Amino acid sequence: MGKNEFLTPKAIANRIKAKGLQKLRWYCQMCQKQCRDENGFKCHCMSESHQRQMQIFGQNPNRVVEGYSEEFENSFLDLMKRSHRFSRVAATVVYNEYIHDRHHVHMNSTQWATLTEFVKYLGRTGKCKVEETPKGWFITYIDRDSETIFKEKMKNKRTRAELAEEEKQEREIKKQIEKAEQLFTVKNGDLMGNDDEERNHTTKEMKLEGGVKIGFALGSKSSLGKERAESSGKLIFEEIEQKDKRDLKSKDDRKLGGRSGKSALEELMKEEEKAKERSNRKDYWLCEGIIVKVMSKSLAEKGYYKQKGVVRKVIDKYVGEIEMLENKHILRIDQEELETVIPQIGSLVRIVNGAYRGSNARLLGVDTENFCAKVEIEKGIYDGRVLKAVEYEDICKLG
Repeated sequence: MGKNEFLTPKAIANRIKAKGLQKLRWYCQMCQKQCRDENGFKCHCMSESHQRQMQIFGQNPNRVVEGYSEEFENSFLDLMKRSHRFSRVAATVVYNEYIHDRHHVHMNSTQWATLTEFVKYLGRTGKCKVEETPKGWFITYIDRDSETIFKEKMKNKRTRAELAEEEKQEREIKKQIEKAEQLFTVKNGDLMGNDDEERNHTTKEMKLEGGVKIGFALGSKSSLGKERAESSGKLIFEEIEQKDKRDLKSKDDRKLGGRSGKSALEELMKEEEKAKERSNRKDYWLCEGIIVKVMSKSLAEKGYYKQKGVVRKVIDKYVGEIEMLENKHILRIDQEELETVIPQIGSLVRIVNGAYRGSNARLLGVDTENFCAKVEIEKGIYDGRVLKAVEYEDICKLG
């Protein structure tokens, strides 16, 4: 009896039956033939076409198995790269997605008998990061594409250049502050020196003139001498009063000069602060070692919503590889679905954005009405500096 034609009911029924996945043990990889039951597979094995394929396999079996193994591995890794490039996923999930294609290379034709052996092989060869958990084997794709590696190198280079530029700016700011302080102290020293000279000169004149006056009063008895003494005394007292007025005026000028020097220094520091704020304020804030909170509602079904984790790695500035604190699962989440964590007072925080970006600080207090905090920077050239109003979004708890 001949084969059923393409549009006959029997042919259509056969295609509908063969549409879904069938049992793996009734599939012939050499002939790419799927049988629906044991009897069909037995009949296929006795067919002439299958016998020819087995003769070809018998000539060089190792080469055929290696070819199927290589094709299976490449297809599996391509699926990982497309669908789960930046996430940690169960090996069974990826395998189930892979076998959805009816014409995939079956594992029974490769050198690996089970999925566990294949996963261990990926871990040994460094193509995936493999973890064994109570819930099964989990794998993370390791991207070794030349373009990706080049982008990673360029990103690291830009990061180093930005850090070097920031350090350079900080050194220049520190030098300018030191110069301003030196100029301020020198001016104060000159003013104080002039004041001392004037004061010494005044006392000398007062002693000299007082001596003349006293000598004249003791040594003379005539009325003319008395009149001269009185007139000379009046002149002396007038000169002393004028000098006292000049001294008071010079003191007031020095006070005003000191205030203007301090205000100029404060204005300089404010300008530098604004320049640092403009240069260090970015639209990305993730960094390694901080504790963040997951705010993605799409992960609520899996139990990750409002759970905390540690940032282990930052990918392309905006994506973080988060290790959850409860179950140690690793997720890759965009920073828009993450939130900073404010610790208890006295704990260490990292300044993740703004003028002092990248500095570690100690939390001194929290202003809940204005949503800001008071911190004190620890270590570095700004050690001990207190920032009175830092927004919640700009600081985060250290892991």
